[in-house]
Amino acid sequence: MQLWEGTTRVMLHCAASSGRDRAAAAGVSAVVLPPASVLHKHVHRFLCWVQRSFAGWWRCEGKTGKLLRKVTEGQGARALRCWHVVASHSLCCLRCSLQKQWEEPCARAFDTMMSIRQRKGVGTTEVSEDGAAPQENVTLEKKPSSEGCTSRRLWKILSFTVGGAMALCTGLLTSVYLATLHENDLWFSNIKEVEREISFRTECGLYYSYYKQMLQAPSLVHGFHDLMYDNKTESMRTINLLQRMNIYQEVFLSVLYRVLPIQKYLEPVYFYIYTLFGLQAVYVTALYVTSWLLSGTWLSGLLAAFWYITNSCHLRTSRGSHRTDGSCGHCLLCRTDTTRVEFTIPLRENWALPFFAVQIAAITYFLRPNLRPLSERLALLAIFLSTFVFSLMWQFNQFMMLVQALGLFALDALDMLPALKATWLYTIQVAALLLVCALQFFNSMILGSLLISFNLSVLIARKLQKNLKTGNFLNRLGKLLLHLFVILCLTLFLNNIIKKALSLKSDEHIFKFLKAKSGFGATRDFDANLYLCEEAFGLLPWDTFGRLSDTLLLHAYLFVLLVTVTAALAVALRNLRMKYLWTPHVCVFAASGLCSPEVWGLLLKVTRLYNPARTCVMRYAVPMLTLSYLCCKFWPGVMEELAELREFYDPDTVELMHWISANTPGTAVFAGSMQLLAGVKLCTGRTLTNHPHYEDSSLRARTKSVYQIYAKRPPEDVHALLRALGTDYVILEDSICYERRHPRGCRLRDLLDMANGHVMDGPGENDPDLKLADHPRFCEEIKRDLPPYTALFTRVFQNKTFHVYRLARGK
Repeated sequence: MQLWEGTTRVMLHCAASSGRDRAAAAGVSAVVLPPASVLHKHVHRFLCWVQRSFAGWWRCEGKTGKLLRKVTEGQGARALRCWHVVASHSLCCLRCSLQKQWEEPCARAFDTMMSIRQRKGVGTTEVSEDGAAPQENVTLEKKPSSEGCTSRRLWKILSFTVGGAMALCTGLLTSVYLATLHENDLWFSNIKEVEREISFRTECGLYYSYYKQMLQAPSLVHGFHDLMYDNKTESMRTINLLQRMNIYQEVFLSVLYRVLPIQKYLEPVYFYIYTLFGLQAVYVTALYVTSWLLSGTWLSGLLAAFWYITNSCHLRTSRGSHRTDGSCGHCLLCRTDTTRVEFTIPLRENWALPFFAVQIAAITYFLRPNLRPLSERLALLAIFLSTFVFSLMWQFNQFMMLVQALGLFALDALDMLPALKATWLYTIQVAALLLVCALQFFNSMILGSLLISFNLSVLIARKLQKNLKTGNFLNRLGKLLLHLFVILCLTLFLNNIIKKALSLKSDEHIFKFLKAKSGFGATRDFDANLYLCEEAFGLLPWDTFGRLSDTLLLHAYLFVLLVTVTAALAVALRNLRMKYLWTPHVCVFAASGLCSPEVWGLLLKVTRLYNPARTCVMRYAVPMLTLSYLCCKFWPGVMEELAELREFYDPDTVELMHWISANTPGTAVFAGSMQLLAGVKLCTGRTLTNHPHYEDSSLRARTKSVYQIYAKRPPEDVHALLRALGTDYVILEDSICYERRHPRGCRLRDLLDMANGHVMDGPGENDPDLKLADHPRFCEEIKRDLPPYTALFTRVFQNKTFHVYRLARGK
């Protein structure tokens, strides 16, 4: 008997030690002891199992046997609580010491006890080695009233219902608001079909033309065949549009429109634009949910949505529309800071960013601790689907996700993110891109992306470098630096190997642009300068910060950044187009920070004013005051904006499109600016020499050849270059030939002069190696109708903006 009691003591000592370790590993500081009534069923089942399996324990005279008998005989709550401590702590030892057939019941019992302790979340007692608990540390918990539990449950359900309803309402209202702005700006419902199509400027018209082409095809099979073997987008070439461009959304919408019985009730163009405006509802709802998840209150999501709307429209002057009262000239249009969907509807970013916001919301949920396995799997599924759709809809997805991957890597390296979850996210990014690559017929630009090389390098380096986060500070720092060096070298090695194997040059202009944009030397490269001089890729205007300050968004954002010691402005300051990615997440970050108990708790602790009640008041009062301010200040302006009516007005372009459709053969090939030719294809269906989708090295060479019509070149050279591309007609635009919108050095004619080694026009400095051109500027000289020009080019159409010339053949 003494031997049995000694064995029992040793077992209890080991079980208590291992149990404390198990509780610490699970994030529980001490053992949580629920009330006796809660554990009655679990203890009864467990004791029955013990009685059947350990009859020796039951009959022994040691302390364990006495304790078991006390519990079963109902001799006091203290014995029950001590038994709960001993039993739960002993399960670790039982798992290792018992035979395999008892392992599963012990595991189930341990998990049950641990889940009960974590749900209660109260302080507990330590147990001595012999299983007895100190009397002063043992206190019985009060049984929570059923009414209190029910009321809390009802409050959570009510809060979730109200918050969800507000999310849906704000999303739908934003969609309706943007659609109304689009209608009021163009009077879209009243203008002609050709005017509607012309309103899709630049590459927007090119993308919409494929939606129109699929609808006009005799059958879906014929439409797919035309897209895969297209010879009208680029003259004298047959290309696979599904491989080259991200137009699966147009294909999907065209199929949906043909299948659904809505042709009698909804025009194709409205089905298209309403789908895009509907995605904006998804966008705002995803931003709302992300802010809600970050702060824990749906008030934060409502504030983020309000900020998104109030920063979505500010007035500016532009051309292209006029008031319905007949006034002409410069008219009021919308200057946006969060989205530009109402006047650039088919842009790829307007398709992709809503799904990117959904991905961010899913990742935010996935990174929450203590998720159930089912919730974790559903979150991973949502992340994968949203990442896949986002990547399928935008050719620049890889660059955005590379920034995301770098952020995940930084958090993982600093041990702020579970390594397993980071691995899942890296893997999902690679898997989504590879699936998109397969759907795009193995697009080489995707395979050669830095994102795939970086993620693969991270996963390989993890296998090579283990125990990265162990040791003292200096050891961990050294391992981290070595880890960074290995990943950098491996990324560059893999990327160079892939690009050389695939002879990839599709994205070289992007890296030239980034190099010049970052200030690493000037460049004369025509393609890089073409991006550098575009307004969308210019510096973020300073007046943007003034407009964000008017809505208090910038103040809140800087406040949250200051409290959390975060910096995130560097990328956005360098690129205007990044504004539409940056500002919506500024709304989310600022709103979640203002509603965060951690932010206010930290601030109040610093000022020595902290208490839970004051923190709760601040996290709700400040957002509500901000919402009141936004409503009072911006509601009249929004109503005035919705009441203002304008109309599309571009008679010169309309006249040009009508002339091309009526006076040129259907097989005619047109050359001109990329922006204009996209509209020519959409409105007339003619073949093009070049177009705005610039992610192809051969297309960039074509565009540079066509743009020699605005350079200082002889007519013979220009004619030879255009005829080499099969050109029948060339369109010259006065707005480009005599451009004054851009400063000297950024005008298209200046970019061509520098690329050709010629001195630029006008007063100003020139590089010393530039020389005077031997010939005048082609676009100016051809209008003088001199014999060298009329022998090769015949003017067939002109108006105040455009001049069309037919090229002579066989010369």
